[in-house]
Amino acid sequence: MRCAVARSLAFVGALAAAGALHAQDYPAKPVRIIIANAAGGASDVLVRILSPKLAETLGQQIVIDNRPGAGANIGAEIAARSPADGYTLFVASLPHAIAPGLYKTLAYDLMRDFMPVTLFAEEQFCLVVHPSLPAPDVKGFIAFLKTHPGAVSYGSTGSGAANHLAMELLQSMAGVKLVHVPYKGSGAALSDAINGRVPALFVNLSPASAHVQTGKLRALAVTALKRSPLMPKVPTLDESGLAGYDVVNWFGFLVPAGTPEDVVRKLNAAVTRIVDSADYKSRISVLGAEPLSSPPEQMRTFIAAEITKWGKVVKATGARVE
Repeated sequence: MRCAVARSLAFVGALAAAGALHAQDYPAKPVRIIIANAAGGASDVLVRILSPKLAETLGQQIVIDNRPGAGANIGAEIAARSPADGYTLFVASLPHAIAPGLYKTLAYDLMRDFMPVTLFAEEQFCLVVHPSLPAPDVKGFIAFLKTHPGAVSYGSTGSGAANHLAMELLQSMAGVKLVHVPYKGSGAALSDAINGRVPALFVNLSPASAHVQTGKLRALAVTALKRSPLMPKVPTLDESGLAGYDVVNWFGFLVPAGTPEDVVRKLNAAVTRIVDSADYKSRISVLGAEPLSSPPEQMRTFIAAEITKWGKVVKATGARVE
């Protein structure tokens, strides 16, 4: 009996030693970051700003692995099946919190199959309209829509996309009706907004700002509860009459469930140090993004709240993937 107990204690001690050794040696090889979007998208650009500093901090190469498709779910599925050893990071964002309410079945569970590391950025959208639309502000926009139900179309980057549901939420809160025109990407949707084919659109702040400055588009409001430093004169939808309207696209790192806790803490510390740096803040600000960081526990609570919030929006608006 005493021998069995001794063997058990020795085994536990070996596990503890192995864990400590793992943390001390990590990382011992390149770290892969899976991005569920194509190169050039917001997630991709933000990660490519952050990754050189992360490589320097960790002392290992960072390999960017773009896996777009199926509403950003393909990349999530691949990441969920990856080894839980700290050598695969996954970039989660708002679409992954929307997905559980939007799709009948998913091959992964964001809460069950992943462990949070930290958030690292957030960005809001801007509601823009073509200058030909008689809507100088949000109140004018809503008034026009109420007297012309179904007469105005809006573009999005696809059914179920964040900017699609942002407009669905606006319609629900304002009691108006627009016609949805889904596109396969942001470039085509923005182009048709500029030429007036789809006179309304929620778009990322950086391209919105550029086209608002040239007069090709009119900015009505931004989507967070606070104004953006990139467009400080543009009001929020919340202060424009839609009280409580709050849509923010967030970005954060997850790792497969079961990744050693000490490795998660080491990654959190490394990313947080970069996010807090003046250089990172300056570089992402020109994109209309703002720095964001969080302990793993806080990020888990945040993601759970986002899944609940957007599940309710999907149900209330009847949004669906076409």
